[in-house]
Amino acid sequence: MTPNNINKLLIANRGEIACRIIDTCRSLGIRTLAVYSDADRQARHVALADEAFRIGPAPAVESYLKGDLLLQIAKAQGCDAIHPGYGFLSENPEFARACEKQGVIFVGPSAEAIDKMGSKSAAKAIMEEAGVPMLPGYHGDEQDDEHLMQQAQRIGFPLLIKATYGGGGKGMRVVESLEAMPESLASARREARAAFGNDQLLLERYLRNPRHVEVQVFADHHGHCLYLSDRDCSIQRRHQKVVEEAPAPGLSDELRRAMGEASVKAAQAIDYRGAGTVEYLLDANGEFFFMEMNTRLQVEHPVTELVTDVDLVAWQLAAAEGQPLPITQSQIPSLGHAIEVRLYAEDPQRDFLPATGTLEQLRWPDGVRIDTGVRLGDTITAYYDPMVAKIISFGADRTAACAQMSQALGQTRLSGPVTNLAFLRHIIDHPAFRQAKLDTGFIEQHQAQLLTASADRHWAAHAAALALLPDPAPMPQGWRLNAPARSRSLLEDEHGEHYDIALVGTCPGQWRTEQGQRLLLTHSQDQLQLQVDDRLMRWPCFAHEDGSITVQLSDGPGHFRPHRYQADQDQADAAKALQAPMNGTHIANLIKIGDIVASGQALVVMEAMKMEYTITAPHDGVVKGLPFQPGDAVADGQPLVQLEVSA
Repeated sequence: MTPNNINKLLIANRGEIACRIIDTCRSLGIRTLAVYSDADRQARHVALADEAFRIGPAPAVESYLKGDLLLQIAKAQGCDAIHPGYGFLSENPEFARACEKQGVIFVGPSAEAIDKMGSKSAAKAIMEEAGVPMLPGYHGDEQDDEHLMQQAQRIGFPLLIKATYGGGGKGMRVVESLEAMPESLASARREARAAFGNDQLLLERYLRNPRHVEVQVFADHHGHCLYLSDRDCSIQRRHQKVVEEAPAPGLSDELRRAMGEASVKAAQAIDYRGAGTVEYLLDANGEFFFMEMNTRLQVEHPVTELVTDVDLVAWQLAAAEGQPLPITQSQIPSLGHAIEVRLYAEDPQRDFLPATGTLEQLRWPDGVRIDTGVRLGDTITAYYDPMVAKIISFGADRTAACAQMSQALGQTRLSGPVTNLAFLRHIIDHPAFRQAKLDTGFIEQHQAQLLTASADRHWAAHAAALALLPDPAPMPQGWRLNAPARSRSLLEDEHGEHYDIALVGTCPGQWRTEQGQRLLLTHSQDQLQLQVDDRLMRWPCFAHEDGSITVQLSDGPGHFRPHRYQADQDQADAAKALQAPMNGTHIANLIKIGDIVASGQALVVMEAMKMEYTITAPHDGVVKGLPFQPGDAVADGQPLVQLEVSA
């Protein structure tokens, strides 16, 4: 390859990865050109870049996936190269091919390498020939249901359906029996088609509760290839990673070396160049099996950077320029331990339903690495992945990295959309995690403990109720002549839980619960102090303009807002259950008007943030209306089904 200097780079991405690439470019003196959709006009990556160009409306298909337009802008603005980041066009071989044809450097592997790994079935055939360990499965082109069900019987259950041309858990289903195959195939195809534009599937034997361990590889244009540590990514929900760490704990030196060498073989088998990741399933016996190779920079690359002292983005740019790798395998350092958590706008209490909203309060902790694409006042929308930030800790060993992460999560201040902040803290502090008892079923196994609310949430709700009273006047709300003053507050938290708080006033500013505990609240603009009998509790707080309040508990924020009393609360909850949980696209009506349905029955499927959501019946009833058809856009809160209660 003839060396080419990169002086100006177009970043064909958004959010935290665009900001991450800009950071390295600044240190290298490379000018950056950002692109943005209408939803991202004020985004952080736009503000950080040297230049920025609008590329279209908010939906990714009309903006960040418009490869022809991105290439046109790059050429017109004198960009030498395009960095695709991850997601969007990063693993699109046609885009890589178009860049090469137009004389613009694609910062990534060749289109041919992406092609070979882009099809999971073709990738598995190549890896098998290269001697990389494989799981039994079916990776063929014959895709009719009858043939796939025959193959499923041959492989045995449980098995995993996966999108051939996808990743990130989309188009993936675990199937326990032959009877469940037809519905699982249909939903996996729908999700794969929506996310990747291709509904081809593959089948493979499903290992129960293995570990997910991956190896970072890097290759240059001069035939050199090496591996840079490994990562454990076993903590997942919906087959998507939540916590990652490097190095993977508990691996012997022999196993670590075997996985690294197999990964180099995998890269060499497709004449790879640049940064890539080879992912494996690791069973309890120490056997590992190839899953897939991601031909791009991974979301979790920071943990590898911290334990190897390598800037992977800088290496990507150097490799794209034709430079050789700066070090050999034996020169790669191993420095301590790093842990990354993905802070998402989502509600773990509601099956990790993505959330939207404006970041009204945002303060990051000191002493850790923060990779983020948002700032105070930014809005998390339904158009893109709901990640708020990646928080990365580093210590001399795993114990130190865990302690640093726990402290950092406790110091993070965030108000606005509901997030998984408390959930992440519970994972990091869980005894099984601290003991490195990791597997892909970790969240399911420990879900009850991970979703347990802070023990102080009950009292924080009481403090919020008192702080939200219209006026802490001498005569408390509910005062009646010749009777103790009374206050009755109904609050709702960020998970939809209700708190019915009844208090009796004893004297100005002091209250008593119905159980007899004495309460005294002192509060300022940013702190609540509640005394319950002889116990004193303090929490940082943040008052919102809508009359709600966020209380910073020991494991994360609790958001409380007044909830109006309704005699028909059950009816209101039922109506909400039939509404779209966020902006998205209607996929399928599973019933028709006039059908009699049972409580819990699946009614409608919608898609949002590239994931499918099924709306189920909150009670028995008769379907009276279906206002949307497949392909229709639906807005947050719109009724998807009109369901009349059965007589």
